[in-house]
Amino acid sequence: MSELVIYAQRGATAVLTFNRPNKANALSSELLDELRQHLQRIEDDDSVRGVVLTGNDHAFSAGADLGGALQAQSPRATERLLSRFTEVNRCLETMSKPAIAAINGYCLTGGLELALACDVRVAGHKSRFGITSARIGSVAGAGGTQRLPRLVGEQWAKHMMFSARFIDAETALRIGLVLEVMEPDQVLARAIELSDQYAEQAPLSVWYTKKAVNTGMQMNLHDALTFERVLTTVLWTTEDRIEGMTAFLEKRKAQFKGR
Repeated sequence: MSELVIYAQRGATAVLTFNRPNKANALSSELLDELRQHLQRIEDDDSVRGVVLTGNDHAFSAGADLGGALQAQSPRATERLLSRFTEVNRCLETMSKPAIAAINGYCLTGGLELALACDVRVAGHKSRFGITSARIGSVAGAGGTQRLPRLVGEQWAKHMMFSARFIDAETALRIGLVLEVMEPDQVLARAIELSDQYAEQAPLSVWYTKKAVNTGMQMNLHDALTFERVLTTVLWTTEDRIEGMTAFLEKRKAQFKGR
């Protein structure tokens, strides 16, 4: 496997670093394939309870590798690239473990669409965000038109996509695009710290909460509440739920096993 994505494990957190610094971490088909393979391995690794995606100081990712897309000049090639984006984003959204985007520098179009598929985003104060598809006569086709308005609201999402202009980190914080803004050299450490906090909780509870939120967003409120109740009932007889209640009553820290 090439080193377009560098894997490292920090405690219970897997850190995946995009490694195309000379291309502002542009997302090629090869990089997306490698990222998907890492995510699938992480999903099957019980020693990992969370994943952090990050880039470098200059860019989380400036978007899809337009060089390759423009050379192809083929709807089929475009569809293949978008399919890879869809597969990776689906992995992030459906995996049982929380995914956090640790963002510095540019986070644009496909890069932002990838970050939107994560559960939480934190950013350095020099970060810039945008969806610039309209500049090249295109549309944000890797989830941007659907995930962005669900996160920041219809008006801000349309403004960002219609204008193709960047917003700064403070604006991203204000509209709810990112959870926190900090000094650039603190971003990765903070993302890992958040992942560690989530890892202290019952893994099945975190997974089912993620499932309830993500799936419930696609349902009407009545059906979503029913789904939530079903998940709660399923969890009630698990070892971790019993351990959590017992530890609470005994005033000790719970020892969760993911069962």
